Parts: sequence; C-alpha cells; structure tokens
Amino acid sequence: MIKLTVNGRVHTVDVEPDMPLLWVLRDQLKLMGTKYGCGIAQCGACTVHVDGEPVTSCRAKVGDMVGKKILTIEGLGKPGLHRIQKAWIEHEVPQCGYCQSGMMMAAVALLAKKPKPTDADIDEAMTNLCRCGSYPRVRKAIHAAAGQLSSATAAKKA
Repeated sequence: MIKLTVNGRVHTVDVEPDMPLLWVLRDQLKLMGTKYGCGIAQCGACTVHVDGEPVTSCRAKVGDMVGKKILTIEGLGKPGLHRIQKAWIEHEVPQCGYCQSGMMMAAVALLAKKPKPTDADIDEAMTNLCRCGSYPRVRKAIHAAAGQLSSATAAKKA
C-alpha cells in the first residue's frame, strides 16, 4: 500500500512502487485530466506538479512520490479557475485540447519561477508538444496570466 497526497487529499493505493504515477492518477484515482501522450517523457501531456515542480508523470515512479505533494489539473484552480485556466479560455488556446492540461501545468510552474516571463523564457520553459500548433496562443495566454497583456491588446494581435 502506497500513500499519496494528490490535490490536498491523502489516497492509499495498492500498486507496485515502480508503476508510473500517470497510471495511478488515471486508473486508480480516476483523475483523467492528466493525459497519456508518448510514455517516454517527451511530449508533456502528462505533466503534473510534484512539490511545486513540473514532472512528467508517465516516467515518475509512484513509489518515489510518497511524502510529496502532487497537484494535477483537477486540483489547480480549487476553488474556481486558476488564472492560467482563465487566460487559456480567454485566449482560446485549445484546439483539440489533448495537450492542454500538461501545457497549463507547465505554464503555472513557469509563472511561479518567473512572474513576468519574456517570450524567450516561455519558449525555453514550454517544451510541451502540441500537434495543433497552438504555441502563439499559449504565449499570449501566459503573458495575459502574468498581467503583461490586456484583453484588448490580445484581441488586436489575434
């Protein structure tokens, strides 16, 4: 039995310690917002926060998560929406939406480290892959969430 703290709640799961955190979140805890993309920690669709740091959950072993605080997209804006979620909606970032929960988790981690990121900061930190190519809107949403882009300015640039 492994005890995990996910989104502020303690869960006990009966799994092998080397099971990927992604599958525990999705299959055991039924938190479906974290997506499976590649399984080799390259695409970022499965990004969650572990003790405030972005982690690709497809490669993180659940046994290594004991005693750590895990945050998924479902817990991000409790209660209500997080400012990055609001910016994502306002700037119509998602197309298919599959990569978006991982993108938002990476963006929140970026803003925690760099509250006023430059385009270069965003490009460096946002390594998540998006098949739809929503990268320009991701950048606008991050700037908006950082308070660097007004809604009117964003509408003119869109």
